[in-house]
Amino acid sequence: MQFFHPSFHERFRFTDWSQIEAKLAELGLSLPRSPDLSVLTRPVELAGRTVPNALLIHPMEGCDSDELGRPGELTLRRYRRFAAGGAGVIWAEAIAVLPEGRGNPHQLCLLSETRDSFARMVEEAHAAAREALGEAHRPLLIAQLKHAGRYSRPESAPAPIIARHCPPLDKARGIPSDYPVISDAELAALPERFAAAARLAAEAGFDAVDVKACHGYLLHELLGAYTREGPYGGEFENRVRLLLDTVAAVRAEVPGLPVGTRLNVYDALPHPWGFGMAADGSLRPDLKEPLRLMRRLVKAGVSFFNLAYGNPYYNPHVERPYDTPAGAGYVPQEHPLAGVALMCELHRQVHEALPEAVLIATGLSWLRQFFPCVAAAMVGAGEARLAGVGRMALAYPDFARDLLERGELAPEKVCITCSGCSQLMRGGGPVGCVVRDREVYRPLFLAQKRNEGQS
Repeated sequence: MQFFHPSFHERFRFTDWSQIEAKLAELGLSLPRSPDLSVLTRPVELAGRTVPNALLIHPMEGCDSDELGRPGELTLRRYRRFAAGGAGVIWAEAIAVLPEGRGNPHQLCLLSETRDSFARMVEEAHAAAREALGEAHRPLLIAQLKHAGRYSRPESAPAPIIARHCPPLDKARGIPSDYPVISDAELAALPERFAAAARLAAEAGFDAVDVKACHGYLLHELLGAYTREGPYGGEFENRVRLLLDTVAAVRAEVPGLPVGTRLNVYDALPHPWGFGMAADGSLRPDLKEPLRLMRRLVKAGVSFFNLAYGNPYYNPHVERPYDTPAGAGYVPQEHPLAGVALMCELHRQVHEALPEAVLIATGLSWLRQFFPCVAAAMVGAGEARLAGVGRMALAYPDFARDLLERGELAPEKVCITCSGCSQLMRGGGPVGCVVRDREVYRPLFLAQKRNEGQS
């Protein structure tokens, strides 16, 4: 496996920002930083709403629904904890728009028969926010709508729905070269399913929806379908067709509902297999097509973008730098700071080229208690409207409240990027922090390890 920034992997051992600065200088990298964190605590505008602060919780799948895709007790507990934690925006985890598009048998799925359970989840989240922070604190809740595509596993065995053959990804998942791809007719029917799910999300009380187009899932896979023939592959207009049609269908079905997208802009997978990549087959990013697509999406009415990078099933270190890989995963020959710096730089370049787009910063959890100073620099410079964390929120659901009330994060509560949550997800869930929420999730983690040893 190649890496964009050749360097040595190291675990996080920093106790002071000056140590991070020294390591960045050694690596020839830089990160933005601001000591004024107040910019994160002020109300901001997003999706036509004033939200309490510029801190956001990214979507992190819990794999703890029931067999129909209704939120389970651990799901409800997670969102109560998130809401009481003080973040201005809670971006709810991936919710499948149809059963065969679920990424695992316990992934959330939004259908007419499951809608009321999502309404309960929204109500309990708002109640927890009010109880913890008062009537004036109302976080904005976003529902992420997803089709898992090649990562579909609605039952115990994988059931991939692929949009094109991609040798590196096919090999990684054991998909044979003669495996059938989804038909043009099946793709053409999907915008209606996303639109139906968006209406149900609005009825359940969500404030906005995300049409998910990242991390190798179906809508994202088509963006890099250079080798597919027909109306959904090959040239740019064909590859972006389904995403644009889906956004249009959602906006037509629920005209007043804000629409955003979590969008990959750099796949770290060589052309012609990756989107946002240099045409020379290297791992250099090339933002021309992602920016072209984003301009089209802004015109189509997309209100906000959460930029994404890499593929958690193939090269997870790209967006989620870690100290320890999940299970038998690899240790990259790249310092985690290189990944954080690359994400911040690509984010800056997107903002510079497309200042009218509302962007949300991501990829900061590896920085632990120092992530707010980088987030504050990005928000303060206008490069990001909000900044969020995912793994950090599983470990430290009240990170925003601590920042609001204490002005800093507690080092003993931060995510340590041990990949325990990823390991739980790969084993089928439920997913949570094995270290900081150990009473609930460590027994599940140990049981999973025992089952793996017996298989």
